[in-house]
Amino acid sequence: MTLGLIILILIAGGVLAWALGRVNEVLARAVSLLAIFVDLILTISLLAGGEFRISGGGAFVDQLKMPWIPQLGISLHFGADGLSLLLLLLTMLLGIVSVLVSWREITERVGFFHFNLLLVLAGIAGVFTALDLFLFYFFWELMLIPMYFLIAVWGHEKRVYASIKFFIFTQAGGLLMLLSILGLFYLHGQDTGVYTFDYFSLVGTRMPYAVSFWLMLGFLAGFLVKVPAVPVHSWLPDAHTEAPTAGSVVLAGLLLKTGAYGLIRFVVPFFPDASAAFAPVGMALGVAGIIYGAVLAFGQTDMKRLIANSSISHMGFVILGIYAWNTLALQGAVIQMLCHGISTGMLFVIAGALQDRLHTREMARMGGLWDAAPALSGVALFFAMASLGLPGLGNFVAEFLVLMGTFRSDMVYSVLASTGFVLSTIYSLSFVSRVFHGRRPEGLALADLSPREGAVSLVMIALILWIGLYPQPILRVSGAALKEIELGAAGRQMAETAVPLLPEASNGAR
Repeated sequence: MTLGLIILILIAGGVLAWALGRVNEVLARAVSLLAIFVDLILTISLLAGGEFRISGGGAFVDQLKMPWIPQLGISLHFGADGLSLLLLLLTMLLGIVSVLVSWREITERVGFFHFNLLLVLAGIAGVFTALDLFLFYFFWELMLIPMYFLIAVWGHEKRVYASIKFFIFTQAGGLLMLLSILGLFYLHGQDTGVYTFDYFSLVGTRMPYAVSFWLMLGFLAGFLVKVPAVPVHSWLPDAHTEAPTAGSVVLAGLLLKTGAYGLIRFVVPFFPDASAAFAPVGMALGVAGIIYGAVLAFGQTDMKRLIANSSISHMGFVILGIYAWNTLALQGAVIQMLCHGISTGMLFVIAGALQDRLHTREMARMGGLWDAAPALSGVALFFAMASLGLPGLGNFVAEFLVLMGTFRSDMVYSVLASTGFVLSTIYSLSFVSRVFHGRRPEGLALADLSPREGAVSLVMIALILWIGLYPQPILRVSGAALKEIELGAAGRQMAETAVPLLPEASNGAR
């Protein structure tokens, strides 16, 4: 019941903020912040009360199921395991950050802005918790519309172009995924006589290998566009660059994770044989994204485009970890999803703060900002170090686990992917050097962090440090969910093709 309440609070809070925005803009912001904060508390309560263990389906907590369109086998079925709850927690944390960083940046149509922001968060929460495929697709599309408005209405110079490009790419991938969902629905009905969109019923549906491969490609079209994987990544830099700061935070921190979540939750469990055959291609896509995204990032002069292209590189580790398919790699992918959301989200906050103060994103027009704003510069340096994978910070743990797990599956891909550490160091230090060191342009002044920005930064710094120094709670929470998928009936084929699990990793996950 709590999961349904979480989504309802976001939708209701968005509607109320829209209404109050016509009267008092501060009230609209406060209502939005309160709604997300209440959901954060509810999510933490679910995490605190969950028993995260391998239990044949019992890893899901707080399931809610009621009929919606029973004639078509559609139900309102929500549920969350450790993987879903961790991503739900990230959603609420970055939702709060998005409201706070928009406090002074958004001055027009404030109520409508917060309505769209909370609606996209509701869509993301629904994607992470829906256990009915029709319901999942409903929330998948729900994310698209408010995100389009966030870019098109409150974005920068080329916002219309960027929003339309974002819409076309994601809508095309989503429609192909819908065809695969309908195909899976039909095949299950033909095989069992029961037509349903229920996740647990559709897992293990019998079908010819060729059919399963084509259906898998439909799901991949939707998920890989969202990650995004090379070569369907070109919408991302434009959307990030033109979006307002909150839009960039939600895009980088949350929307990209819905694609990776779909690969773990749906693609491999539904199509284990086809996924095992596709694994070498999937790992190649991951490595290509790591290297290509890093090279693109280094070549940028626009600060937000650099961070956006770095996301392609970092999410390549997630794709690689998923298709390496063993406990180390999968848990590394999950930690990367969380840490990338925090570190890259905060880099976009820094970029937004600099653009608001300097009215430019061009790094050539910056330089020497450390003396003028040491606190802002220090926070930027910290998250740049997190992004490049500095030991002791969460991103290092994530990428190290992915590389270790990949090494056990394919040594060549692991060696190639390790170049990502070197390349990320180059573009991250280049970003810090060009923006904060060197000679300051004549007449360039900069205000330091405000108390609101400082509070947000301190919380996010603490989280990255905690994950980097003590990741065991996350490994334990996600472990049961990943083992259920990995060693369950549908995921067994992929598990058999991977190297056997390390005893230490298996025990730690429990």
